[in-house]
Amino acid sequence: GMYQHDVNPKKLNESLENVVEDVVNSVGVDLNTASPSLLQYVAGLTKSTAEKIVALREKIGRFMSRKQLMEVDGIGQQTFLQCAGFLKVYDGEEPMDAMFIHPESYEGTYSLLEKLNVSLKNTELIKLALKNKNIRKIAEETGLGEFTMKDILDSLEKPDRDIRDSLDPVIFKKGVVNLDDIKEGMMLQGKVTNVVDFGAFVDLGLKNDGLVHISHLADKFIKHPSDVVSVGDNVSVRVLSVDKDRGRVSLTMKSR
Repeated sequence: GMYQHDVNPKKLNESLENVVEDVVNSVGVDLNTASPSLLQYVAGLTKSTAEKIVALREKIGRFMSRKQLMEVDGIGQQTFLQCAGFLKVYDGEEPMDAMFIHPESYEGTYSLLEKLNVSLKNTELIKLALKNKNIRKIAEETGLGEFTMKDILDSLEKPDRDIRDSLDPVIFKKGVVNLDDIKEGMMLQGKVTNVVDFGAFVDLGLKNDGLVHISHLADKFIKHPSDVVSVGDNVSVRVLSVDKDRGRVSLTMKSR
């Protein structure tokens, strides 16, 4: 609009890139229809690998599985593991390629389904099959771990879920678009994007998520971060430190 020239174009661009990156990595991308400009925002991919993916797709007609990403020049094991979970293949050889389940967990997921006597064709029976079952024990036996298994069960029960449907919008602090804008002691609003054993990652509207270490999630002692936060929660955080060289922001949710 008429004020656009007042906005620093570089900052505006960074803000928009962050938004696209967040959406792409929380919603996923259709590997067979996405453009190179969208693919480059997927975790682990660059402009160059995105273009090569599309080139291979044009050559072979369409991807039939996530595994075929390994045929793309420039995508090795490491990159594959980073990006595969966000790239979806619909109507392909492997039904899980269309879900938010990482290829590394396929084996464990099949073993989970076997234990529950459920097939991928009738995943709506999962809830029933889980009744009176020891979830922790199943998680151990399948090698999935409890938190991964909960995510997988969600994905299986709602294979076409769109995480956007269930999230409240978060209002990011105005004027904070990159690390230079962040100062120690600043209070910020964010959204929890990932919960791991050592803490929780929080999207602050920047390129990189900030980290709240488990020791800073609550005033009291907690056994696991998931006791106090889950993915999608809107949280208030205070900045503890900013490491510009490594692009890291340490946060706390303690009252003081």
